[in-house]
Amino acid sequence: MTGSGTTLGSGLFRAIPADKHKALMGLSREVGFARGVRIFEEGARADRFWVLRSGRAALDLHVPGRRAADVEVLEAGDLLGWSWLFPPYVWHLGARALTEVAADEFDAEAVRALCAKDPELGQAVTLAVGAVIGHRLMAARTRLLDLYAPYGSGPPRG
Repeated sequence: MTGSGTTLGSGLFRAIPADKHKALMGLSREVGFARGVRIFEEGARADRFWVLRSGRAALDLHVPGRRAADVEVLEAGDLLGWSWLFPPYVWHLGARALTEVAADEFDAEAVRALCAKDPELGQAVTLAVGAVIGHRLMAARTRLLDLYAPYGSGPPRG
Protein backbone atom coordinates (compact mmCIF):
# COMPACT_ATOMS: atom_id res chain seq x y z
CA MET A 1 0.00 0.00 0.00
CA THR A 2 1.67 3.22 -1.10
CA GLY A 3 1.58 6.41 0.91
CA SER A 4 -0.74 5.03 3.55
CA GLY A 5 1.30 6.13 6.56
CA THR A 6 0.12 9.13 8.48
CA THR A 7 3.23 10.04 10.45
CA LEU A 8 6.96 9.97 10.05
CA GLY A 9 7.95 8.59 13.38
CA SER A 10 7.33 10.01 16.81
CA GLY A 11 8.70 13.46 16.15
CA LEU A 12 11.38 12.29 13.72
CA PHE A 13 10.31 14.75 11.03
CA ARG A 14 8.25 17.00 13.30
CA ALA A 15 9.60 20.20 11.73
CA ILE A 16 8.30 19.31 8.27
CA PRO A 17 5.23 21.36 7.30
CA ALA A 18 2.05 19.32 6.80
CA ASP A 19 1.93 19.69 3.00
CA LYS A 20 5.55 18.59 2.64
CA HIS A 21 5.01 15.78 5.13
CA LYS A 22 2.14 14.54 2.97
CA ALA A 23 4.32 14.63 -0.16
CA LEU A 24 7.05 12.66 1.61
CA MET A 25 4.58 10.09 2.95
CA GLY A 26 3.26 9.73 -0.59
CA LEU A 27 6.57 8.05 -1.41
CA SER A 28 6.18 5.43 1.32
CA ARG A 29 4.74 1.97 1.39
CA GLU A 30 3.94 -0.30 4.30
CA VAL A 31 6.20 -3.32 4.69
CA GLY A 32 6.74 -6.03 7.25
CA PHE A 33 9.69 -8.17 8.33
CA ALA A 34 9.46 -11.48 10.16
CA ARG A 35 11.46 -12.03 13.33
CA GLY A 36 15.10 -12.81 12.49
CA VAL A 37 15.03 -11.46 8.92
CA ARG A 38 18.12 -9.53 7.75
CA ILE A 39 16.85 -6.12 6.62
CA PHE A 40 20.14 -4.96 5.15
CA GLU A 41 23.82 -5.86 5.21
CA GLU A 42 26.79 -3.68 6.10
CA GLY A 43 28.58 -2.63 2.90
CA ALA A 44 25.56 -3.20 0.63
CA ARG A 45 23.90 -0.46 -1.42
CA ALA A 46 21.70 1.82 0.71
CA ASP A 47 18.74 2.36 -1.59
CA ARG A 48 15.89 2.72 0.91
CA PHE A 49 15.09 3.49 4.53
CA TRP A 50 12.32 2.80 7.00
CA VAL A 51 10.45 4.39 9.86
CA LEU A 52 9.37 1.65 12.23
CA ARG A 53 5.66 1.46 13.03
CA SER A 54 5.94 -1.45 15.44
CA GLY A 55 8.39 -4.09 16.55
CA ARG A 56 12.10 -3.93 17.24
CA ALA A 57 15.15 -4.08 14.99
CA ALA A 58 18.84 -4.29 15.85
CA LEU A 59 21.63 -2.39 14.16
CA ASP A 60 24.72 -4.55 14.08
CA LEU A 61 28.39 -4.40 13.16
CA HIS A 62 30.31 -7.08 11.29
CA VAL A 63 33.03 -8.60 13.47
CA PRO A 64 35.45 -10.85 11.52
CA GLY A 65 35.39 -14.43 12.79
CA ARG A 66 32.39 -13.80 15.05
CA ARG A 67 28.71 -13.16 14.76
CA ALA A 68 27.63 -9.57 14.20
CA ALA A 69 27.64 -7.40 17.34
CA ASP A 70 24.46 -5.47 18.14
CA VAL A 71 25.14 -1.77 18.58
CA GLU A 72 21.62 -0.41 19.02
CA VAL A 73 18.01 -1.53 19.23
CA LEU A 74 15.37 0.51 17.40
CA GLU A 75 11.66 0.64 18.18
CA ALA A 76 8.43 2.15 16.85
CA GLY A 77 8.96 5.70 15.59
CA ASP A 78 12.69 5.22 14.98
CA LEU A 79 14.47 5.78 11.68
CA LEU A 80 16.10 2.63 10.33
CA GLY A 81 18.87 3.62 7.96
CA TRP A 82 20.57 6.94 7.24
CA SER A 83 23.31 5.89 4.82
CA TRP A 84 20.89 6.43 1.90
CA LEU A 85 21.27 10.21 2.32
CA PHE A 86 25.05 10.49 1.91
CA PRO A 87 27.26 9.29 -0.95
CA PRO A 88 28.45 6.66 -1.62
CA TYR A 89 25.04 5.32 -0.40
CA VAL A 90 26.44 2.22 1.30
CA TRP A 91 25.23 0.83 4.63
CA HIS A 92 27.64 1.49 7.49
CA LEU A 93 25.95 -1.17 9.66
CA GLY A 94 23.65 -4.13 9.16
CA ALA A 95 20.13 -4.61 10.54
CA ARG A 96 17.84 -7.45 11.46
CA ALA A 97 14.33 -7.77 12.86
CA LEU A 98 14.35 -8.80 16.53
CA THR A 99 10.56 -9.18 16.50
CA GLU A 100 7.97 -8.91 13.78
CA VAL A 101 8.40 -5.42 12.37
CA ALA A 102 5.94 -3.17 10.54
CA ALA A 103 7.44 -0.11 8.88
CA ASP A 104 6.98 2.62 6.31
CA GLU A 105 9.56 2.03 3.59
CA PHE A 106 10.89 4.87 1.44
CA ASP A 107 12.77 4.66 -1.85
CA ALA A 108 15.95 6.64 -1.23
CA GLU A 109 16.36 7.90 -4.80
CA ALA A 110 12.78 9.18 -4.91
CA VAL A 111 13.19 10.95 -1.54
CA ARG A 112 16.50 12.52 -2.61
CA ALA A 113 14.86 13.71 -5.85
CA LEU A 114 11.93 15.22 -3.95
CA CYS A 115 14.34 16.93 -1.55
CA ALA A 116 16.37 18.32 -4.47
CA LYS A 117 13.19 19.80 -6.00
CA ASP A 118 12.10 21.26 -2.67
CA PRO A 119 15.08 22.75 -0.75
CA GLU A 120 12.95 23.50 2.33
CA LEU A 121 11.96 19.85 2.55
CA GLY A 122 15.54 18.79 1.80
CA GLN A 123 16.89 20.87 4.65
CA ALA A 124 14.25 19.57 7.06
CA VAL A 125 14.97 15.94 6.14
CA THR A 126 18.74 16.46 6.36
CA LEU A 127 18.45 18.12 9.78
CA ALA A 128 16.17 15.35 11.06
CA VAL A 129 18.50 12.61 9.84
CA GLY A 130 21.50 14.54 11.20
CA ALA A 131 19.84 14.64 14.62
CA VAL A 132 19.39 10.86 14.50
CA ILE A 133 23.06 10.40 13.59
CA GLY A 134 24.13 12.72 16.43
CA HIS A 135 21.96 10.82 18.91
CA ARG A 136 23.40 7.48 17.78
CA LEU A 137 26.96 8.77 18.07
CA MET A 138 26.31 9.92 21.63
CA ALA A 139 24.70 6.58 22.48
CA ALA A 140 27.75 4.77 21.07
CA ARG A 141 30.04 7.03 23.10
CA THR A 142 28.10 6.21 26.25
CA ARG A 143 28.32 2.47 25.55
CA LEU A 144 32.08 2.77 25.00
CA LEU A 145 32.50 4.68 28.25
CA ASP A 146 30.47 2.00 30.05
CA LEU A 147 32.81 -0.65 28.62
CA TYR A 148 36.17 1.07 29.02
CA ALA A 149 35.91 3.96 31.50
CA PRO A 150 36.57 1.83 34.61
CA TYR A 151 39.93 0.79 33.14
CA GLY A 152 41.03 4.22 31.99
CA SER A 153 43.89 4.85 29.61
CA GLY A 154 46.65 5.50 32.08
CA PRO A 155 47.45 6.17 35.71
CA PRO A 156 44.75 7.86 37.81
CA ARG A 157 44.87 11.64 37.88
CA GLY A 158 44.60 13.73 40.95
